[in-house]
Amino acid sequence: MTADRPFAFAGPLARPSGPLPRPSRPGWAFDIALAFVVTTIGLNYLGALDNRIPLDEHTARMLGLVALSLASGVALVFRRRYPLTAFWVALAALVLTPDLASRLTFYPFVVAAYSAAAFSPYRAPTLVSLLLGVFETGELRYDVWPIVPTHYVTLLVVVPMLVATLGLRAWRVRADAERERVAEVERQQAERLRGAVEDERARIARELHDVVTHNVSVMVIQAGAARKIMDLAPDQAREALLAVEDSGRLAMTELRQAMGLLTTDSDGPDLTPQPGLDGLPALVGRVRAAGADVELTVTGPERPVPSGIGLAAYRVVQEALTNAVKHAAGAAARVVVDYGPDRLRVEVTDTGGAAAPAAATGDGRGLPGLRERLALYGGTLQTGRRPTGGFRVEALIPWEAA
Repeated sequence: MTADRPFAFAGPLARPSGPLPRPSRPGWAFDIALAFVVTTIGLNYLGALDNRIPLDEHTARMLGLVALSLASGVALVFRRRYPLTAFWVALAALVLTPDLASRLTFYPFVVAAYSAAAFSPYRAPTLVSLLLGVFETGELRYDVWPIVPTHYVTLLVVVPMLVATLGLRAWRVRADAERERVAEVERQQAERLRGAVEDERARIARELHDVVTHNVSVMVIQAGAARKIMDLAPDQAREALLAVEDSGRLAMTELRQAMGLLTTDSDGPDLTPQPGLDGLPALVGRVRAAGADVELTVTGPERPVPSGIGLAAYRVVQEALTNAVKHAAGAAARVVVDYGPDRLRVEVTDTGGAAAPAAATGDGRGLPGLRERLALYGGTLQTGRRPTGGFRVEALIPWEAA
């Protein structure tokens, strides 16, 4: 375990402010070159001490000084990856270096002190270690020119450097935190934009499904009826084909309304109002023209209905009648619109019947799409088979949503 690992015994005071730095390859190369230069300067300085060491202690003292110089110099290789460990090694080498040769390990100590202040995430242990280092340098004395002659000047070199480094570190931490905050805000904005795009895509898909499925189903049934009676009753076949033509025109109109929202033409989209409850008689009439027996009943005092709720109710009836035409051919259907005191109720029931060939073209998105549409207004959709046969679709939309 190195000095840059978590200090479990110190509790929250030694909690790191972030992960240990991971230098890049250019960073490693720079640190290796720096360590080589500083170690070379220290070893060259030993020549000035050669004649100041007694002969009987010369070899042992010189080997010790070389070892201290190499230790403090090599520690600088790891000054960014393990900054506090490198500083402790340099501080230990400085403590063990005699005052006569303090210059030998002082330079590596200064570089290691800067690195610890700048890179170590363990703020409390680093500050304590730097204070110990300042105290140690305050006791140094130099008498070899051109090093500063008094220990006071040494403090004037080390202390301002550490203060400036700590200030730079604090500024960098704040800048990193601000960048992270901005990045988080941008990420959240991107997620909200992506969600809005997905919601809009789902809304457009629902509109296209409702428009295409209903009108094409009615057109297929009308065209099939015209084909069967074309030879026997040309006039009725002509009426069926005219109904197909009307359904096709209506489908194209509604498609232009839906697709116009996606275009940026200078003429602008078609601003024809979307269908609402007032369009139910025409809808029921088109389904009747396709040969289905449909009855429309309105109960309760009518009241103005917002366009969104009106469109949702219209789509419920449209989808339910489309399913009745496709899955219960020949069935009688009944549409009830009830203006209640606290909610709008729309119910579509049929008596059941055989599935038409068009039933195989369904994609299963109709009813789930209606639930999503109604949920926007706090409404609910209940569907299921009737005990007496057939199918029932009921939508409840509270007036509070208006």
